[in-house]
Amino acid sequence: MRTIVSAACRTAALSLILLSGPVAARPVVVELFTSQSCSSCPPAEALLGRLAEEGGEVLPLAYHVTYWNHLDWRDTYSLPAATERQHDYAARLGDAVYTPQAVIDGRVGLVGSREDAVRAAIAAARGSAGEEVPVTLSGRTSLTVRLGAGRGAGRVILVGFDPRHDTAVPRGENAGRTLVQFNVVRSVAEIGDWTGAEREWTIPWPAGGAAAVLVQDAGGRVIGAASARGGGA
Repeated sequence: MRTIVSAACRTAALSLILLSGPVAARPVVVELFTSQSCSSCPPAEALLGRLAEEGGEVLPLAYHVTYWNHLDWRDTYSLPAATERQHDYAARLGDAVYTPQAVIDGRVGLVGSREDAVRAAIAAARGSAGEEVPVTLSGRTSLTVRLGAGRGAGRVILVGFDPRHDTAVPRGENAGRTLVQFNVVRSVAEIGDWTGAEREWTIPWPAGGAAAVLVQDAGGRVIGAASARGGGA
């Protein structure tokens, strides 16, 4: 009987391993700073859409900045927090503030419409991961954020976003166009710190139909990331 039970246990364990599969690597985070009033931005937003459609290896997010709003059109999704985040990156990376700018994994900024350069930066980030923290998200009306144990420390950023918006723009540089925009950020907030120990939060779902959590070290480098859809997405 002991032999039969032991064999059954081994079979069950093997089945669990096969069903669970390998643990997926965390996505490379691509943050695009954009505006509906910028005529150079639609190609970058189209690239962001392609990245979003390609699956979970990349987490693309579009931050609509406010500094174009003094012209003939006010971006319907512009956020002061998006502008603040881009200025913070500019200070860290020694870069200028412009649109369309893509920041890859918090490490490097480049023109967001240059597809070859963006994809090369994604590949470089994927191949040079250092200390990482596992991040898992669950829930559809409230959001539970779990961070695993590891080495290092970082800030935990909660981002709410909508997977897609189609917006008719009557004025400004894109007058007469209907812009198709993807993973449009609706809210950004810091929810806490990670210092190497396991942590967990259960919080209200952020503004937006989907949510992302980013963990960034003191230099701004992304060391953990995950995303999930909400009940209304």
